[in-house]
Amino acid sequence: MNMNKTDQSVLHNKAFRSIAYQAILCLLLGSLAWYLYSNVNENLSRQGIATGWDFLHLSAGFDIGETVIPFNAGDTYGRALFVGILNTLRVAMFGIVMATILGIFIGIARVSSNWLLASLSSMYVEVCRNVPVVLHVIFWGTLIHLMPAPRQAIIPFEGAFIMNRGVVMPFPVYDSIYPWVGVGLLAGIVGVFLLNRWAQKQRERTGRYISTLWSGLAVLIAPPLLIWLVAGAPLEWDVPALRGFNFQGGLQLSPEFIALLVGITAYTAAFIAEIVRAGIQSVPHGQIEAARALGVRPGFVMRYIIMPQALRVIVPPTTSQYLSLIKNSSLGVLIGYPDLVNVGNTTLNQTGQAVEAIAVMMVVYLSISIFISICMNFYNRFVAIKER
Repeated sequence: MNMNKTDQSVLHNKAFRSIAYQAILCLLLGSLAWYLYSNVNENLSRQGIATGWDFLHLSAGFDIGETVIPFNAGDTYGRALFVGILNTLRVAMFGIVMATILGIFIGIARVSSNWLLASLSSMYVEVCRNVPVVLHVIFWGTLIHLMPAPRQAIIPFEGAFIMNRGVVMPFPVYDSIYPWVGVGLLAGIVGVFLLNRWAQKQRERTGRYISTLWSGLAVLIAPPLLIWLVAGAPLEWDVPALRGFNFQGGLQLSPEFIALLVGITAYTAAFIAEIVRAGIQSVPHGQIEAARALGVRPGFVMRYIIMPQALRVIVPPTTSQYLSLIKNSSLGVLIGYPDLVNVGNTTLNQTGQAVEAIAVMMVVYLSISIFISICMNFYNRFVAIKER
């Protein structure tokens, strides 16, 4: 009788049931993983396909048209995949920055009292977000290839050329002091952050507004400028020049990179614009009217009243858009951009290491997405409402 009561008390114990359910779930998932591993291993052995990561040290035997670091056909598959990862990161990071800036601008324009500006912004959002991102990428790729040839290139400003082979423009020649200038710029960014925090605390304590626009700009520019001047202000430009049938020198952006970047930026910016519009409209309108009644400038209202409250609504869904942009960057394979998927597919076809190549792609995209999520969650906690 006591044994039955003990068994019933254990079965009705919430903590015990929770642990038991999790243990059963882990057992089932482990069994499924073991079955899949055994099945894949057996099929690969039957077909005579070797597994492992030794292929990463073999010579790739193919060139990559656009690289961040030097690469040639004699380098290894591992280096080729790393080049693909860097190309993916480059287009994804530039895309995030550009989509954010464009999305914020269009989102604010959507709620503008200017009818023309609001209508054009609304038209942009409706067109761009209702066209598949694949068509965006293909459209811009086709448009760039319709540009004039190098000899008839469009010249937007001195030294820059737009043509069917991409965009070339002057670029500073590397100097050993530039990494230290970058360190100075990071120090300036930290200084601007600390200055804004100090101004905010002063405003909360005294109620007095302290403008940080010009002082923040000075704090941002002063460290890198000082380092550059102390080093002798080295600056030499690599200017592109037409040699034969194409331009040589300068910063060269391939048509594939531009098409992919513009395509995913235009598509993602439309969604971010709607998120920004919703965030702005979530702020109680009475606060805005009260600020205007007190004669507060519109720019001040947007910066210190609307946006701090709107960010609490904007940040979480914007994180999802960043993750979508990163995954959409894999569409570069459609137009020949040598991103991770493109290089991974070439590696897979030449080595036959399908499982390993796909695993590399999955791990890389998963790692990038987790990193972005962690950063955005940290920022979301920073802008969230603080309980007092």
